[in-house]
Amino acid sequence: MIETNFAISATFLAYLVMMLVIGYVAYRQTSNSSDYFLGGRSLGPWPAALSAGASDMSGWLLLGLPGYAFASGYEAIWLGGGLLVGTWLNWLVSAKRLRTYSIVADDAITLPEYLSRRFNDQGKLLQIISAIFILLFFLFYTSSGLVAGGKLFETVFGLNYQTAVIIGTVCVVSYTLFGGFLAVAWTDLVQGLLMAAALLIVPIAAMNGGFGQLESDLAAINPELLTIFNDNEGKPLTAIAIISLVAWGLGYFGQPHILARFKASRTNRELTTARRIAVVWSGLSMAGAMLVGLVGLLYVTNQPGLELADGERIFMILVDAMFHPVIAGILLAAILAAIMSTADSQLLVSSSALAEDLFKPLLRPNATNSEVVMVGRLGVVGVSIIALVLAFNPDSTVLGLVSYAWAGFGAAFGPVVILSLYWRGMSKFGAAAGIVVGGLTVVWWKQQTGGLFDVYEIVPGFIFATIATVGVSLLAKPDQEVEYLYDKFETKLETLD
Repeated sequence: MIETNFAISATFLAYLVMMLVIGYVAYRQTSNSSDYFLGGRSLGPWPAALSAGASDMSGWLLLGLPGYAFASGYEAIWLGGGLLVGTWLNWLVSAKRLRTYSIVADDAITLPEYLSRRFNDQGKLLQIISAIFILLFFLFYTSSGLVAGGKLFETVFGLNYQTAVIIGTVCVVSYTLFGGFLAVAWTDLVQGLLMAAALLIVPIAAMNGGFGQLESDLAAINPELLTIFNDNEGKPLTAIAIISLVAWGLGYFGQPHILARFKASRTNRELTTARRIAVVWSGLSMAGAMLVGLVGLLYVTNQPGLELADGERIFMILVDAMFHPVIAGILLAAILAAIMSTADSQLLVSSSALAEDLFKPLLRPNATNSEVVMVGRLGVVGVSIIALVLAFNPDSTVLGLVSYAWAGFGAAFGPVVILSLYWRGMSKFGAAAGIVVGGLTVVWWKQQTGGLFDVYEIVPGFIFATIATVGVSLLAKPDQEVEYLYDKFETKLETLD
């Protein structure tokens, strides 16, 4: 357990104050709903890229991925590689077209709003269905952040796990209620840089003799850790196992909080620069995270009497063992940065889904701005409380909770978003079918075990959602207004490029 001391506590406090100051400055520039939810579409390439990356990776990058590498060795390369390719493809395939189409669709702000306007859905069916699935899967995603925060405060300050989770939740909720999208994006820029620096500094400092010596030492412990085709027991990885790991990359196409960064970018041209920054940042960060797990395994093995039941704590253990408390405090603040950068985005999207996409169209179509904002803020608190209950189990893993939410979003929205950007013949009924089939497939598949059911649920979810979207769209074709909007989008895309 890390010794609680004044230096670490002071560093944490200074970090929180700095984030609040940045958030307050951004908050002062927020004057309307477009500012609040998309930052007035004013993000440059650096904040767009690092905000997308930081809000994507969360505590998973500093806890979940190092923990996986700690337990499985080079097998983690399949997971990291799939995510890196997914990052690149998402920026390449979706970014410019989604930003353009959201502008053409009457400046659509939220993902449900974009889908509703893209398909001229006067009955708001798409908006309501989308909001329901967003709230469902963000409960698990937000819960993963609270678990990460609980492990951080428990390890750093020696608190009871449940108490630590509550404190972490209060920090995140207070921060999210304070600022809007612009505050989130600016703080994500700082947090993303801090996360990447921490993940590179810690393993480099911990390695004695460089990477070659690390591989030699790991081979002496268990040579199976150094192959990507066997597990740590020497058994060959099955096709299902490899597909499941690589398929994590499919999740990017349907994550509402990542897609929001595309829509918020300043220009289409700058999205190319942002893509390069995002890919480099993701590659370096994930390589560092895997190295943390491998170096940590060697460290734990060489410490007589040290047992680590939870590999997701290895980053914190290394930081405590190797750095002065002041430096340790800064590096540990990177975990808090990762948690906050994702949780604030998730809660903001959940808030907009509840207020703009459920409360207003279903209960009070004539609701005032103040009523919508109040419902949104109550939604932040409500989602946080339910996520807190899910996070209370001390055996919960960050990776496990993230994998479920990641698959849910990827399957429910990924195929629908991609097809909506490239297919003129897609209809609102096809979009609705894709969202429902993709989301429910993930929920049902997760409950099954054995044989083909061992494949990561995002794979069947993505496939069945695509089939449902295409099949229903061919049966229930779009109306002329939807086709006209698509033609208008293609014209606008040429202008903006």
